[in-house]
Amino acid sequence: MSAARRRPGRVVTAVLGVAAAATAVAGPPAHAAGGRPGLDGPRPDAALLERCTGTDPVLCTFPDLPPGHYDVTVMLGDRRSPASTEVRAEARRLMVPAVDTAHGELARRTFTVNVRDPESQQNQPAGEGTPGLTLTFTGDDPRVAGIGIRAACPRTPRLALLGDSTVTDQGGAPYTGWGQRLLAHFGLGVSVVNHSGSGESTVSVLAKPEMFDALVPQLRPGDLALVQLAHNDKTTTAEQYRANLTEIVARVRATGATPVLVTPIVRLRFDGDQLSSVGMIETAAGSLPQHVRDVAADLDVDLIDLTALSEELVEGLGPVDAQPIYLVRENGDRTHTSWYGAGVYADLVAGELRRLGLVPERFWR
Repeated sequence: MSAARRRPGRVVTAVLGVAAAATAVAGPPAHAAGGRPGLDGPRPDAALLERCTGTDPVLCTFPDLPPGHYDVTVMLGDRRSPASTEVRAEARRLMVPAVDTAHGELARRTFTVNVRDPESQQNQPAGEGTPGLTLTFTGDDPRVAGIGIRAACPRTPRLALLGDSTVTDQGGAPYTGWGQRLLAHFGLGVSVVNHSGSGESTVSVLAKPEMFDALVPQLRPGDLALVQLAHNDKTTTAEQYRANLTEIVARVRATGATPVLVTPIVRLRFDGDQLSSVGMIETAAGSLPQHVRDVAADLDVDLIDLTALSEELVEGLGPVDAQPIYLVRENGDRTHTSWYGAGVYADLVAGELRRLGLVPERFWR
């Protein structure tokens, strides 16, 4: 492994939410319950269970909630039987990993969710998905005993993601972006806004009004913006690629938010026992991950070297044992990740966010 691939980001104090810490919480919407704002999450309201249907999964819909950020409390389990329940929101976003509860046991979990239009990928047409908030309770034996919802504090810090298909909220299985599983690492008080889309590059996100231009007004001081764009920059020149990243960084900083550059995940493309140049996201412009590292160093931007981390993982497993991370066995896809693989890479991103001190400890689950 080259030293360049291993360049760590600089260690800083926690950034996310610093500017929002002293702001009061907004009042709840008419159908939300109380609780101690910013501490416990909203109090469960029995009436909200009337919006739920099915048993496996249990689907709960709240179509009257407009786009925005919401604090949610869920009571998982059953007073009459054991259960195993995980919670997903909107377009297959994992909010709470599987929770096992014994007979008569209830487990309380809280989180903050971003409701947006379109619901999944940002480059989908307006109206895509289901209006309002959708919560899905799934798992080996899912049970939900209570739900509480309230509007989040207007100054709730946001963790924005700007990326491609390997990051985005994929609407249909088996495709899953690591951004869909990153949320499970956070509890109440930080809202992940996944502003990514399949096929997007540094060129396209700057050209399309619904992509970066639409994200910038949502950023405020105290927010983070993670940028992973490379897979679709196959024909972008080195000069243009660096210029595009530089523009994105400058415009994020102008909002008072903190940019974080993320090198792309590797493709499952081997040459012998090592990843090939295609696997390492190299083009006629050279190594795109190295360009990201260089821009991060030049602009003094924090870096998550997901290429180096994924390279080490995939090469360590080898071309066969690494297949479950991708969709090779489902459809021969060596670029996009499975539900399992997206979780593996989300764990790596979360680990780096924590190592760099960019997200305060109070937000981690």
